[in-house]
Amino acid sequence: MAEELQRWRASFGDPLAGVVPAHITLVTTTPTQDWEATREHVRDVARSQSPFMVTIAGTGTFRPVSPVVFINVEEGFEACVDLHEKLQQGPLQRELPFAYHPHVTIAHDVAPESLDEAETVLKNYRATFPVVSMGLYEHDADGIWQLREELDFGTETDSDAGAGFTDAAADTATETG
Repeated sequence: MAEELQRWRASFGDPLAGVVPAHITLVTTTPTQDWEATREHVRDVARSQSPFMVTIAGTGTFRPVSPVVFINVEEGFEACVDLHEKLQQGPLQRELPFAYHPHVTIAHDVAPESLDEAETVLKNYRATFPVVSMGLYEHDADGIWQLREELDFGTETDSDAGAGFTDAAADTATETG
């Protein structure tokens, strides 16, 4: 499913389709001064989280505020919001300029016609999958998101950073300088 969504994203001309895996962002880019404290906080949240099911279906958009078309999170919406609220504490706590809205981006920063196409073509898209882990990403000095850890829910840390698709991603950024 993730590869299919990335192919769709590429078909709409999204330049990030090849470098950003399909995901549900749980924490928007948040600079942190203490990477170790952040990592431990995210690990703690993962250990206390139970797996849950997600159904994504239909399209939505953030236009005109932001040139984004996405697939809606239906089942699992509240679980994503709850997980977001737990993660957005401690070293990741900050005031957000907008309300958190779980979704899977399928087109971003492309021509209006491509946004329209994405919204129309995938309006009947539907998929259900279990969310059993989340990825901890770091925005590196080159501006690339790097998977640092895949964290299984309800278990000790799985430090295998070579994992493939992450059903949910906790995106964090460290201060680089």
